Parts: sequence; structure tokens; C-alpha cells
Amino acid sequence: MRSVSESAQVTEDMKPRNRAALLLPALLLPLLLTLTACGGASRADGSGSGGARGGTDGKGPVTLNVGDQKGGSEAVLRAAGELKDLPYRIQWSTFTSGPPLLEAVNAGAVDVGGVGNTPPVFAAAAHSKFKVIAATHGSSAGETVLVKKDSPLTRPEQLKGKSIAVAQGSSAHYQLVASLKKAGLAPRDVTLNYLQPADALAAFSRGRVDAWAVWDPYTSQALDQTDARILTTGEGVVNGLSFQVAAPAALDDPKKSAVLKDYVERLRRAQDWVHRHPDAWAEAWAAETGLPRDVALAAVKRTRGTAVTVALDRPAVASEQQIADTFAALKLIPGRVDFSSFVDTRFNGSLPPSSTAPRTYGPDSAPGTHGSHTSHSSQGKAG
Repeated sequence: MRSVSESAQVTEDMKPRNRAALLLPALLLPLLLTLTACGGASRADGSGSGGARGGTDGKGPVTLNVGDQKGGSEAVLRAAGELKDLPYRIQWSTFTSGPPLLEAVNAGAVDVGGVGNTPPVFAAAAHSKFKVIAATHGSSAGETVLVKKDSPLTRPEQLKGKSIAVAQGSSAHYQLVASLKKAGLAPRDVTLNYLQPADALAAFSRGRVDAWAVWDPYTSQALDQTDARILTTGEGVVNGLSFQVAAPAALDDPKKSAVLKDYVERLRRAQDWVHRHPDAWAEAWAAETGLPRDVALAAVKRTRGTAVTVALDRPAVASEQQIADTFAALKLIPGRVDFSSFVDTRFNGSLPPSSTAPRTYGPDSAPGTHGSHTSHSSQGKAG
């Protein structure tokens, strides 16, 4: 596998320049400012790890500082009516991705926030101060490797020797590594171009890379508005888990711990609402993010509406540990991480196991049901 610097030399003309956005289809521009929780990017506005301070909700003597991403927790809680009559205050801060949000948690600037399953591995390797306190399990159909419609590639095995754009440290990064392994390939068999979604899209659109590993809503938007098609997805390869992470200081404060318990319960109810009302959530999400409504609805049914809140149990921790071990073996993180030491299970309650299958919108699915059960495979799934 070529290093970041080597890839940069190979793809010097793909470095972001001021004109890069001009290469993108106009309808894709909203996503330049909307890196989702799964991502591994720095802030789009160049302000490093700091979040953009937002508004507040609720009232009371306790204030919960919540890190969010555009179209994330605040939007879904508001759409589901879960921000009404809050007995505490929420101060929102918006981040473009999981890694800078975790930096803010580590610094004590944020009490809690939602991230994908790979950023916590990198944060743990950096010895950051945080605890994973809640999890959801959703479909990995939105985790994809995209190619052009006219590409000769039809199977993942054919990626050998090809160039692939991916955001380093993102869930897509692990999905790509796991998909390559399933196809009998290793990262050294391809050229990885570490590009964030906006730059990856430019490279993909210009034909500078052969494939693009990415997540929803980028998957849905690329399929709808470019000549992309799916080569492979994360289903059966990655674990589909996403997390709420909290600052240890907030967990150690009895008043904030009680508020955190209420907050994650509101998120659970909001996620249930999303599955029962995909059209209403797509409308709200489109308004929040600038996505076209039909693209938002496709992403909801492909990924966002499938998640079910699950327990932080041993299989979930083991699945994350396998992600950490994979990145350690590739020397992408400095040494082995004990992921269990970054988990706090106090809010598990009577939640279903992490192996609970994601919800679906198929003919046999009923709103609010969890479907059948599946186990995390030894392939080390990652959402």
C-alpha cells in the first residue's frame, strides 16, 4: 500500500485547489459542507477541530454540550418532537465529521456526540479521553465502492492494481480494507488516494481514480447525479455500528450522567420515529442538509432509517477490536488498542443485542420491528 505522501506524489493534480469545486456537478455542492458522522475529515471551513457553536434547546440548571453534524442528532430529535419540554439545556456545536468531534470531547469542550465506528478507534490509539456510551446497528448498504458506469470493473477482485479514493480513518477506509480482504487482496495491491469526499468526488468525476470508497448520503447522491454504479457494498463485510461518545468528566458528574441517560433515550425514540416516518424525515433532512428530497429519501431507506439502538455488548466490542487490530497490523495506528477500555455500558439497560438485524423497508418489515438476528462476522464488520 502506498503511503499518503506517495499517493500525493502520484496524484499531485488531485490536490484541492480553489477551482476544485467548479469541477463538481452543481447539485453536489451542498455536500461539500456536509461531511457525515462516518467521515474522517477536518472541518470544511478550515478551522481545525473546533465546532461551530449553534443554538440551544430546553431549560434548567444543567447544560449538556452536544457535538453534532449537519443533519445529525439535532435535526432528527427536532423532527421527532424530542426537543420539546427538555428539563435541561442543550448547547449544540456542529462538526463536519467524527474525528474533530472526538477531539472536542477529549478537550472537554463537548459532553457527548455521535460518530461512526472507525473514528473512535483512531481516537483510542491517540489516547484520547472519551467513552463509547451508546450504539446503533444499521444497514451497511450505503457503504460502497463506486465505479463509473462504463468501467470494465465488475468484481472487487478486479481492483488489483487500481487507484481508489477514500477518506483516511473513515468507516469507508475500513470497509475498503475489509472488502479487499474478502476479495483476496491487500491494501498493497491497490493505490490508495487519501481524499476527503469533496476532493474524492472531483477525482472520481475526472477519471483520476478508478474507484471511490464512500458512505451515504454520498452514495445515494453519486448514484442519482453522476454516472456512478456500485461495485460492492459493506453488507456482510462491515458491522454497521455507530456510536454516541461522551466525555469522562460528564459521566463522572451525577447530574450530567442523569441527563446523558435521558438524552440517549430520546435519541432511541427519535430513531424509532425515523423508521416509521421515512418520508417526513427525508423532508426534514433535505431541508437541513440541502440534499434533494429524493436523494435524502433514498439514503434514509438505504441506511439512515434502518438503524436500531442496541446494547454495547461483548460482540460489539469484539467487532470494534477487530477493526483496531486490522489498522494496527497495517501500521495505520500506533500499536494495539484495547477498545474495551473506552466503553461504558451503564446505559445498556434492556436494549437488544448488537447482533439485532437492521430494520428494512421490505414487504415483510413492520415499522418499529427489529427483524431477525444476525451475529457480527469474523470478518470484522464496521459501519
